[in-house]
Amino acid sequence: MNMNVVPRIDTSTNTTSCCAKFNPEGWDGAEVHFRDKAFLRALTRSVMHIPLNWGTVFGRVLGKLDAGAAVEPEGFVVLSRELSPWSAEHLFAIRAAVPGEEVTTLSGDFVTKVFEGSFAEARHWHEALHANSLAHGKPDGRAYFYYTTCPKCAKAYGKNYVVGFAEV
Repeated sequence: MNMNVVPRIDTSTNTTSCCAKFNPEGWDGAEVHFRDKAFLRALTRSVMHIPLNWGTVFGRVLGKLDAGAAVEPEGFVVLSRELSPWSAEHLFAIRAAVPGEEVTTLSGDFVTKVFEGSFAEARHWHEALHANSLAHGKPDGRAYFYYTTCPKCAKAYGKNYVVGFAEV
């Protein structure tokens, strides 16, 4: 069992000079096992699940990651989950601490599910992940989402892939 590894992220196609085109091959139904996996933790504010300062927070964190050697070179993902209708947490995979930012670790076993569609479908995606956790005997399993591209790139590529991580 591979520890602290996500499926391969193919970055070979990038016609937007922003986000690479996501290739979902190998992601649906993958088993991911984290043991004290290091992440930078950032919080965003929301109003009834609609993010308010996502761009500001992501810009700050990604700028700091780009400026240093902290970014995880293989398998860089950002796992997001809502904490309430008013806030969400985002876990950026790292290999080193970043000054001025909170570092945390994540442990757990997850099964992934690839979704495609608009953010308006997130409630249904969350329900599907919860059902997967229940089916594996984990009624309180956490659900994270990996948004594979920004909205502009999703529009450019014609697909908005989101990978759900259901704790099992």
